[in-house]
Amino acid sequence: MDGDNLLSSIRDHSVDTEFYLPLPSGYTPGSTKYVIVVGTVMSGLGKGIFSSSLARCLQDKGLKVTPIKLEGYLNIDSGTLNPYRHGEVFVLDDGTECDMDLGTYERALDQDLTRLNFTTSGQIYRRVLERERTGGYLGRDVQMIPHVTGEVKNRLRELAVATQADVVFVEIGGTVGDVENAYYIEAMRQLAFEEGQRSVCFVALTYVLEPPSLGEQKSKAAQLGIRRLMETGIQPHMIACRASRPATQKVREKIALFSNVPPERVFSMHDCESVYQIPDMLRGAGCDRAVVEWLQLDQQVDDAAEREAREAWMGYVTRLRQAARQVTVGITGKYTSVRDAYASIIKAFEHAGVRLGCKVNLQWIETSDLDDDNVTEALKDLHGIVVPGAFGTRGAEGKIACLKHARATNLPCLGICYGFQMAVIEFARNVCDMEGANSTEIENECRYPVINVLPEQKKIEGLGGTMRLGGYDAVVKAGTLAARMFGPHVRMRFRHRYEVDPRYVPQLEAAGMVFSGKSPRAEIYNILELPAAMHPYFIGTQAHPELTSRPLRPHPMFLGLVHAALKRAYTDYDEPLEFDTPEDDSEPPLEAPQRVAGSER
Repeated sequence: MDGDNLLSSIRDHSVDTEFYLPLPSGYTPGSTKYVIVVGTVMSGLGKGIFSSSLARCLQDKGLKVTPIKLEGYLNIDSGTLNPYRHGEVFVLDDGTECDMDLGTYERALDQDLTRLNFTTSGQIYRRVLERERTGGYLGRDVQMIPHVTGEVKNRLRELAVATQADVVFVEIGGTVGDVENAYYIEAMRQLAFEEGQRSVCFVALTYVLEPPSLGEQKSKAAQLGIRRLMETGIQPHMIACRASRPATQKVREKIALFSNVPPERVFSMHDCESVYQIPDMLRGAGCDRAVVEWLQLDQQVDDAAEREAREAWMGYVTRLRQAARQVTVGITGKYTSVRDAYASIIKAFEHAGVRLGCKVNLQWIETSDLDDDNVTEALKDLHGIVVPGAFGTRGAEGKIACLKHARATNLPCLGICYGFQMAVIEFARNVCDMEGANSTEIENECRYPVINVLPEQKKIEGLGGTMRLGGYDAVVKAGTLAARMFGPHVRMRFRHRYEVDPRYVPQLEAAGMVFSGKSPRAEIYNILELPAAMHPYFIGTQAHPELTSRPLRPHPMFLGLVHAALKRAYTDYDEPLEFDTPEDDSEPPLEAPQRVAGSER
């Protein structure tokens, strides 16, 4: 029985069959194509970058694409993961806390993704167990095959129905051979069988070693990794060879011979100057054409749209290479030893720098050991700083010292989330004479709790829902810097628990601080700034603006910081800054994000 007949004859599980094929309402077998990206040899090769770049190539051709990341860990989401172990937690508009690769997809595709684009083993197992408890398996013993693998396929098909995508890009975390990912790979094997011929394209991302002591590329590790994949029953249709230098023809031929993949579909994915060059590298190698041909999508390709999209993207890459000026910005945080903890901030600075024709050099400043005595030395020669988000007490006083220095010396400054809160504390202490002002997260019984858990949050504390997650609307005060950036309202993404206590806002504003953005529904303050008469550029937000910055649409707050840094670095720099402020002056929709079960704590 072939895959087409299988899906048409079996719609669900029963005691009479060993198949378990729940199909979402509205799903038509074979109407959606799938590209499955699997890693071999080692992790950390950039599957997300490769997959998102390939998806971008197909999107540029006029195809509708959507990604999904399958993570092997048992956490329900990424919200509790330590940045030292797993990099930053990326937050989607609907409140999903997920892997940083979702940020890579959002930036590459310029899409706002949802909970459907991310899953973990914890989510899969939870759905299976909930179904079992409610009698969803008709009394059968629940097994990895077919029930758990069936749930994985169901998630992919639900995404296909919800997005109406032509192609779903599936990235499997980790590598072939990892115990926690084995059932994902088995589910993909089944998917290819059920969807029918030319509906699924398997891409193996492998690694070509080049030991310095040998001075030549060696393909044996790649061969063995791909063989491991083939032992699972999956025949790759394409192979992408990661390497420090272009993979030689000899190496690619060896890999082709041992993997049954034609040499013309074994591609070199070597290191390049910027990840934003990878889409064009894939096009030049013919990788995108190979996918289109294998999935038989030729008739859906829009050549004119591809030329226009490619020209816009390559314009960005060209400007990236031709930056005429340079500025140095300090990232003052407590996870600075792990660059991935600030991945979206790094990209946001790149986006802003390209728009303004300058290269932003980042200087990493650990705040755990900073105070008023050594902060001046630590921040010397900088043209601006960003004080990023965090949790807990470590490094807090160092961040406050950085903010005090920036305010007093007119150093351009952007405070993000926790940095926004520390800016309020610093201003309260040193401008409003509130000695002992603090956050109750740091000091529960402080004299002036200018940062506190608000009453409405305390009401749901026992339910584990005290985190404010995802996209929320903010109303912007007219005549402010924020109004220049966003217009009368803006939607931003949040991930925090503590807020500015409204009791202290009048005293803070009387001393000069402007709260230029707040929630339309409650006394929740989202944006602060110092007026131009007090400081050239001092702004903060309770949100995470780095999460919504895009290559062709840099976030205004980063754009403003880089522009102010340029004015500080170059006395002759007088270029005006025009923000892409929306013309729409209608009222905001005032809609909170659709909450995701299990994502709020």
